[in-house]
Amino acid sequence: MDVELRQLRCLVAIVDEGGFTDAALVLGVSQAAVSRNLAALERALGTRLLRRTSREVAPTPTGQRILAHARRVLGAVEELTREAAAGHERLRVGYAWAALGRHTPAFQRRWAAAHPGTDLHLVRVNSPTAGLAEGACELAVVRRPLDDRRFDSVIVGLERRLCAMAADDPSARRRSVRLADLAGRTLLVDRRTGTTTSELWPPDARPATEETQDVDDWLTVIATGRCVGMTAEATGHQYPRPGVVYRPVRDAEPIAVRLGWWRDDPHPATQAAVELLTALYRGD
Repeated sequence: MDVELRQLRCLVAIVDEGGFTDAALVLGVSQAAVSRNLAALERALGTRLLRRTSREVAPTPTGQRILAHARRVLGAVEELTREAAAGHERLRVGYAWAALGRHTPAFQRRWAAAHPGTDLHLVRVNSPTAGLAEGACELAVVRRPLDDRRFDSVIVGLERRLCAMAADDPSARRRSVRLADLAGRTLLVDRRTGTTTSELWPPDARPATEETQDVDDWLTVIATGRCVGMTAEATGHQYPRPGVVYRPVRDAEPIAVRLGWWRDDPHPATQAAVELLTALYRGD
């Protein structure tokens, strides 16, 4: 059974316009074409859809049900078409925990000024690809390599690593900490999207770890003093929290901030986003 969209459009137009002649005018086709499409639809479905008299054209009981389905199908196709057309008018940038830290407001404002025809939306998706694989965004800010060959990425900047700890933690009085200061602590990590693993420490001096999958839970536990966390500098800017302080880890390697996209379907504004974010991280 093959049902075509043009057949559904003819059915809806006949009912809405009250006849074949007006339906043909609305659709921009001949009356004969409208009749052929309706007949083909009735054959495909194996039932009569319209009751035709000399005075009116009205749906049969089955036709009423099919008409409702046809409207939903045509509405979904129209929405799909709008979504595809909006690809150039909208740019969704995904991120897992923190977007761009202190650069986030500047990115939003400069983008709006330079690209008024492309709306920018920041979307938080706590997945390894920050929403790319899920189709939630066209670009993604990630802080570890995208190993999936479906994606391309480029480094746009570097961020310091910060240690998050309870405000009354003894180390909170320091201006910075070292990796060795955290070796005896319990480290709260997100293995799916995080940048911190015990491999940052020597094998004989690695901290114990516990797992979380959400930044709010991460901060809530750290505020109790039971665990500490290590994260990208952007997290400290985006998530200030009473009871939690952030201190630089001065001997830890910085974190590379990457912008990723689908290799076979890059958004037209990809290069512009890369250039703007690179300039922001560079301090321009």
